[in-house]
Amino acid sequence: MTLAIGVDIAGTKIAAGVVDEAGLILASAYRPTDPDRPEAIEAAVADTVAELRRQYDVGVVGVAACGFVSPDRSTLLFAPNVAWRHHPLGARLADRIGLPVVVENDANAAAWAEYRFGHGQGVDDLVVLTLGTGLGGAVITGGRLVRGSFGAAAELGHIKIVPSGHHCGCGHEGCWEAYCSGTALAKAAQNRAVADPAGSEAMAGLAAGQPIAGEHVTGAARQGDPLALWLLARFGEFLGLGIATLAAVTDPGRVVVGGGIAAAAGDFILPTARQSYLAHLSGRGFRGELDIVTAALGNEAGLVGAADSARSA
Repeated sequence: MTLAIGVDIAGTKIAAGVVDEAGLILASAYRPTDPDRPEAIEAAVADTVAELRRQYDVGVVGVAACGFVSPDRSTLLFAPNVAWRHHPLGARLADRIGLPVVVENDANAAAWAEYRFGHGQGVDDLVVLTLGTGLGGAVITGGRLVRGSFGAAAELGHIKIVPSGHHCGCGHEGCWEAYCSGTALAKAAQNRAVADPAGSEAMAGLAAGQPIAGEHVTGAARQGDPLALWLLARFGEFLGLGIATLAAVTDPGRVVVGGGIAAAAGDFILPTARQSYLAHLSGRGFRGELDIVTAALGNEAGLVGAADSARSA
């Protein structure tokens, strides 16, 4: 049995695990990180790998990182949260670790884990969306991850769905992420609280003097609050609109929706998303209709996918 180590580099934490060929994590290790110190991140990755190698014989290391990764999966071209620009992360880590290292975009890694071991199994044309602070995503076509000519494919959160719409953190307007993300949900709730203080009392009460966040919207929705329910339904409408747009491009058989927002509020969002998807689907009645499901794998999806992807590189 070939074992691999998967490493998921997040903003404040590194998670690593030994992963077998069935996608099971046999052992884990964690380290805090400082995104302002790239050298410290590399040292922490090497340290977690060394800890795990004392227990297991592994052949390769896969690293999942947020940002643009070169097509050969060796160089981190751009990282939004770490000062890495055209950074040869794979080679630098391989020198420290003494094993081959494959670098993968974190959304791609999580999607690969869902494809191999989660709710994407059996579907060779798949889209995976991650609803968190932003909107991440990945596309699998014919059983292969779509990475693009320059390593920047499937930045799905920055598809334009509303011309001259809300401002996005990327600097443009109308991006899908500006309507379907934890940040977007919080902004929408805060704006409604200003416009309708009386109608926002349930969410404001849960926020207890702090800015309203997505968790407060979900909590109020579970209490039956009309405004919170409307906000989540609106979120679902934009989610379905974007999925219909993707269907026109990639024609997937299934869309898997993961991330913190999906885990917390998927039962509110996905029914509306399915309705919206069907309403905006081109050629309805003359084409197959995809499934929209929640993700099976949780926070370990990135490291599991990174390990499995590296093993098959």
